Amino acid sequence: MKAQDETLKPKTSPRRRTLSTKASKRMLIGFTTGALLFAAFTILAMYIIDPLQFYRKATLYDPIFSNEQRYQNPGLARNYDYDTVILGTSMTENFLPSVVDKELGGKTIKLSIRGSYAEEQYDIAQVAFRTGKVKQVLWGIDYFALKPANLDAQGPYPHYLYDDNFLNDYKYWFNVTPYQELAKGIYKRMTASENGKRLMGLEYLYNWNYYVVYGKQYAMKFYKKALSEEVRVGMNEEPLEVVQKNFTDYIEPLIKEHPEIEFKFYYPPYSILRQAVWRDLNVARYEQQLTMKKWMFEKFKQYPNVKVYDFQTEAEWTFNLNLFKDLSHHNQNVNTWIARAVGQDDPKYRVTEDNVDSFVDDLRQQVEDVAVTGAGDLLRVPVRFASAPDKAVTFTQKELRGPDKLLFVPSKEAAAVLGAELVWDQATKTMTVTRDAHEIVLTVGSMEAKIDGKAVDVPYPVELIGGKTIVPLAFMASALGWEVKQEEPDQVTKRITLIQP
Repeated sequence: MKAQDETLKPKTSPRRRTLSTKASKRMLIGFTTGALLFAAFTILAMYIIDPLQFYRKATLYDPIFSNEQRYQNPGLARNYDYDTVILGTSMTENFLPSVVDKELGGKTIKLSIRGSYAEEQYDIAQVAFRTGKVKQVLWGIDYFALKPANLDAQGPYPHYLYDDNFLNDYKYWFNVTPYQELAKGIYKRMTASENGKRLMGLEYLYNWNYYVVYGKQYAMKFYKKALSEEVRVGMNEEPLEVVQKNFTDYIEPLIKEHPEIEFKFYYPPYSILRQAVWRDLNVARYEQQLTMKKWMFEKFKQYPNVKVYDFQTEAEWTFNLNLFKDLSHHNQNVNTWIARAVGQDDPKYRVTEDNVDSFVDDLRQQVEDVAVTGAGDLLRVPVRFASAPDKAVTFTQKELRGPDKLLFVPSKEAAAVLGAELVWDQATKTMTVTRDAHEIVLTVGSMEAKIDGKAVDVPYPVELIGGKTIVPLAFMASALGWEVKQEEPDQVTKRITLIQP
């Protein structure tokens, strides 16, 4: 039976097997040849078109610049003419190279990377420095940038664009992203107005000054949002040693290895409310960034090719929310003022051994004093005890109400400052505050209070903001037997002195 089954199986002749093998080989050779030709065509096309200007400055067509800075910057650093480099986060994007040219005396290229860490800034600096063209660097240092890097947070980080290893370039040749960015750029140019096309050149590359709106109303929205959303942000703040290590790994080596380059570092001016929110909701970050200023200066001062400037205490800027689109990002005018101050080596902002502590102390004092009106205007409202006029009385929130600028502060903090006890009734949202023989009862939203058992009108009701109940400080202090002295020496300052009975 088995032999009979064998005879039923079809037989393949040797000739047919040979033909089948030859066909397979021809297919394999054809596929391989096609793949190699396709690869060669892709490489040649990428080399000629070079969407990111990685190999050369564009000459076959008007340059099309990508807004993906991590991809675009290496080509700019390798192939464009410059002797001055701008480095930093989004705080540096609104610099105009022509303005920096004028103020610092050079030919500038902007290599900013929004949301970047020190490691990324180190990478692009190395690309620029290897060209041998760099004479000076304007570098904005944000505390955030010194945190541990997550380079792939905004997509795969193109390490291959930052080294001199030609063997890595295949990741560029066979990458669809450069073509996508080129197509986007071409489409934007075709659909842009004449003014829009002007903004797409190298002078305005990465600049967002003309695409956003500024004003205190917008900054205040971010402020109120931050009070409720940043409560838990500081719970996982990195130890100071981690931040310091990133400085010694990614900033100090560049200074040390390039004594021929002049480094001009500066601390960007955030709104003073940004600093106040950090102090109130992320104490570790607030204190560590102040500590880092002194610590970094001790490092910087070892090198004669370094100058440091601090703009975070410039109250004319940081107290003017109309200069900001949120709590941190200022408009292009501020970048111009910074460039001018650095170019003139303005002693008002230059950090030295003699004033490094005062920059920290002044910022701390401004944060303690700042108070905000409902309209978004910022004033300095220092609160002091008459018995200790040089010591600030600290509140985590200070808000002003009405034409008389009545100061509202968190109720628990007010009670502690005034030496009183506070009992809160959650059901009725009523607080009872007592001190010696005095008692005041306040209810959230009510225009009436009770002082020592008598009903009285309140100028403004108690409010619940950001999870805290805020109360009128002077009203509460007077009800508890304190004497309150209020002065307004100028339009932006209101002094409050508490005189103990």
